[in-house]
Amino acid sequence: MPSSPIQNDAQVSSNSSPLKRAMSTRHLVMISLGGAIGTGLFLGSGEVISQTGPIGAILSYILGGVIAYMVMLCLGELAVHMPESGSFGTYAQRYIGPGTGYTVTWLYWLTWSATLGTEFTAAALLMQEWFPHISMWLWTLIFAAIVFGLNMSSTKWFAESEFWLSLVKVITVIAFILFGLLAIFGLLNYQGHHEAPLFSNLTAEGWFPQGLFPIFTTMLIVNFAFSGTELIGVAAGETEDPAKNVPKAINTAIWRLLIFFVGTIIVISALLPHQMAGLHAEGVSSSPFVTVFDHIGIPYAEDIIRFVIITALLSAANSGLFAASRMMWSLSAKKQLPAIFSRVNARGIPYIAVIVTMFGALPGLLSEQFAPETIFKNLLGVAAFTMVVVWMSICLSQFNFRRQWYKQGHSKAELGFAAPLFPIVPILGFVFCLITCISMVFDPEMVVGFICCLIFIAICYISYAFLYKSQHDSQS
Repeated sequence: MPSSPIQNDAQVSSNSSPLKRAMSTRHLVMISLGGAIGTGLFLGSGEVISQTGPIGAILSYILGGVIAYMVMLCLGELAVHMPESGSFGTYAQRYIGPGTGYTVTWLYWLTWSATLGTEFTAAALLMQEWFPHISMWLWTLIFAAIVFGLNMSSTKWFAESEFWLSLVKVITVIAFILFGLLAIFGLLNYQGHHEAPLFSNLTAEGWFPQGLFPIFTTMLIVNFAFSGTELIGVAAGETEDPAKNVPKAINTAIWRLLIFFVGTIIVISALLPHQMAGLHAEGVSSSPFVTVFDHIGIPYAEDIIRFVIITALLSAANSGLFAASRMMWSLSAKKQLPAIFSRVNARGIPYIAVIVTMFGALPGLLSEQFAPETIFKNLLGVAAFTMVVVWMSICLSQFNFRRQWYKQGHSKAELGFAAPLFPIVPILGFVFCLITCISMVFDPEMVVGFICCLIFIAICYISYAFLYKSQHDSQS
């Protein structure tokens, strides 16, 4: 049976160096948006449209937003009650089991380590369009150095840099939606079209040209697009007044993302035939954002959007390195990694954890020797699958926490923030995430990644059983 929160808090605080509380609501919201608006939106969205058709893609992203919101409501309740940098790994340890907590923490580390590879790979591919003779190795190293430098600064400076990096892409997405709507309704000229409104592409080949099944098989990509919102929980341990700032940030971030994502999908679907939207149209670097802006006739649109997308990818990698390093810090604080990983510098940064996590970017260096699109798709699959498993653990942790809370004689009113409609929200969130995981089996290009993820989970549980179970038993 999971030990009490009071016991665990004492253990963590005695084993670890303190991280500094330096983030406000605006930092939390932008870090969350920064983690989410990246590869999944700028490149993955086109893949979803090409597979499901326009209407299917719109429905997929609405469903993805609802799933993300349910998960974040569960996380909000836990993070307000226990604001820690270990976040859902610690929650899973307490309310599911110590082996699961250990595994979830490693899974989240793997999620962002794999994502670092996708962000650097995509950014390097985009840079090669400007400088075709410069090696992708060099671009990957340059981007890795930039992100590493931002993470090694103080928590406040990291949060501030992420705020401005995220603001660039938020403004771009808003501009994309506004310009796109103006083109759709004929207020701006759009290449090859003279009659408005331009909604014919939405149903040009029927409502669901490939049937309903692709909506199911693409849910992994859609959920990956919303991944990053849970960074609010990771950052809660370094946030000023988490009881006030965390719930506000969750509500703000989710609704903005839903508007941004669905608005973007509507614009792309209306202005581009769905066959042109995917990664296989002209390669991974051919973002539908570039195509739409170019057709609207914005001068240097391709260069401008390429720069913005590179900024967006670096921002997502910046958030990812932050999250993954805090997971390693959390494992070390629980004595499940050597103490060196919880060592912090004078600025409160777990620098050893940051350095080791940077090695997760190494797959991006393989892109020049192997097929970039294949590596991109596989890394995307691994990152998405592990992220959804983490989301399942959040729902189950909140479900078990609330039941234990009631058994101890407490009421819902005593919680600083309570997820509504218990137990419906955690149960539905868990079930939808499980269905999303299963969908990976039906994508032939992701089966290898699926098997690798299952092997990784098995290794985590086995290693915990052999290395740490006796340690936990002696402490309990």
